[in-house]
Amino acid sequence: MTQQLKNKVALVTGGGNGIGAAIVRRLAESGASVGIIDRDEASARAIAAELDASGVHTAVVVADISSNSAVVDGVNAIEEALGPIDILVNNAGWDSLKPFLDNDESHRDRIIDINLKGPINVTHAVLGKMVDRAGGRVVTISSDAGRVGSTGQAVYSACKAGMIALTKSTAREMARHGITLNVVAPGPTRTRMMTEALDGDDASAKHVLERMTKAIPMRRMGEPRDVAGIAVFLATDDASFITGQVISVSGGLTMHG
Repeated sequence: MTQQLKNKVALVTGGGNGIGAAIVRRLAESGASVGIIDRDEASARAIAAELDASGVHTAVVVADISSNSAVVDGVNAIEEALGPIDILVNNAGWDSLKPFLDNDESHRDRIIDINLKGPINVTHAVLGKMVDRAGGRVVTISSDAGRVGSTGQAVYSACKAGMIALTKSTAREMARHGITLNVVAPGPTRTRMMTEALDGDDASAKHVLERMTKAIPMRRMGEPRDVAGIAVFLATDDASFITGQVISVSGGLTMHG
């Protein structure tokens, strides 16, 4: 793989598992130094140790991105360890499938904190620094649930739609500063969250996921590696004239023109 991102510094939220870990590895293969902000310290440090052993510069910050002060401190710590952040990948996310009326307030708040408030905090903290340096790339991992809705994921879908709207709006504001912002919207993907739903005792969640998988024209659920390639491409100079866009990675489940 070409070292298109040599001498670049990337920050990935939720980089310890699933899609985030796949993106971290692909960024490293492309030459970038990689910082990870994650609540799962063990997984984040395991990925960092793996990359450190191959000569990649990494840094790990354990933080809850729903806390703005923790985010600001974490971003500063990453930059102190690795240098100015050129690339931000908003990946951290969480949900558990259940009907909207079964979501109590604490559950709704947790989904909003992780999937909407958190990435807004991180984007705000990093964009200011990118403006000062007149350049940067922001890639947000949303979901096709934010484009077309998803049974059992009403609040999660609302958050992911919010991140799409935030990206489009900030892409317009940031274009004059040489900063691009784009969204990758995976369809059903075999992450830890998805595996837990499939392996759990919730029959309705299993039914929803099985039905979605059968509806995918390519007849399989996505894998984290399927998302990593387009996410990293959007961080390269080859994508320098692409901004404000939403790209689905769904095996053809959604086909937007």
